[in-house]
Amino acid sequence: MGFTDQPRMRFATLPTPLQFAPRLTEALGGPNIYLKRDDLTGLAMGGNKTRKLEYLVADAAAQGATHLITVGAAQSNHARQTAAAARLAGMECHLVLNAKSDDPDVQGNLLLDKLLGATVHVVVGGPEERQAKVDEVAADLADSGAVPYFIPGGGSNGVGSLGYVGAMLELSHQLWTEGIQPKAMYFAAGGGGTHGGIIVGAKLFGLNFAINGVLVEGKSDAGVERAYRVTNWTADRLGIDNPVAQSDIVCDDGHVGEGYGIPTDEGLAAITLLAQTEGVLLDPVYTSKAFAGMVADIRDGLYTADDTVIFLHTGGSPALFAQRDILPLG
Repeated sequence: MGFTDQPRMRFATLPTPLQFAPRLTEALGGPNIYLKRDDLTGLAMGGNKTRKLEYLVADAAAQGATHLITVGAAQSNHARQTAAAARLAGMECHLVLNAKSDDPDVQGNLLLDKLLGATVHVVVGGPEERQAKVDEVAADLADSGAVPYFIPGGGSNGVGSLGYVGAMLELSHQLWTEGIQPKAMYFAAGGGGTHGGIIVGAKLFGLNFAINGVLVEGKSDAGVERAYRVTNWTADRLGIDNPVAQSDIVCDDGHVGEGYGIPTDEGLAAITLLAQTEGVLLDPVYTSKAFAGMVADIRDGLYTADDTVIFLHTGGSPALFAQRDILPLG
């Protein structure tokens, strides 16, 4: 089945803008920087997961699902968008969320989860405890006559990544229309779903810029393995050969800091820089670290003033409200 034949539910406001950032470009002394605004996809405050959910929820509906189950941290952007997508699809939603305590603050994304009517199951522990709760919830739903459909964290599989195959089709048209030839695109990399879709879409639609994933957790080898696995899944679903060698996938682990969900000083500086040059808000978990990675490469002289780079803004700004105590507010 080809790309345009894949089942899809329309949730996103598309195309998202491709904006030149003149004040940011000036502040950094070039190159020309464009922002691909996937924070503006429109579903419950937007973000990159909306593109993935268009395909994941369509797949759930095709299987007769009545309930969506997904996982994440207490401030998961993916969980928030899944809760909203379930409402649009006429389904119920169960969120199994990791937290440091069994009574996390109801703010940011978690507040929106509850406002959207999702059933939230808080788990204190690691992946094993979280999976045990998922299995329990799924079994209880099935016993009640419901049909559960599990979406992995971040929507990171060969179905969800189709959203970013489509994003590359959209971006190729924008670049052609504007006459832009970028050297590279930067984005936050985690579970590999966005990364894998970008790789496959770039190949399908003739985009030949560098694809620079900046990791928000873990080491480069693990990030590359995740992205390669999703690339394989996606290519197989579309009936094409994997378009990339594992050794050619870029996952920069130099900006992770102390770990997932722990803001870094350079990430907080990135939030301030973009807010005060372009009025655009990053988040403390994902986009701030990716943006810091791009800024570091620019300041290291990797590009000339005549070059062009793109920052893919994957959203997440609701998480800012859960980090008010550490943000540099002046």
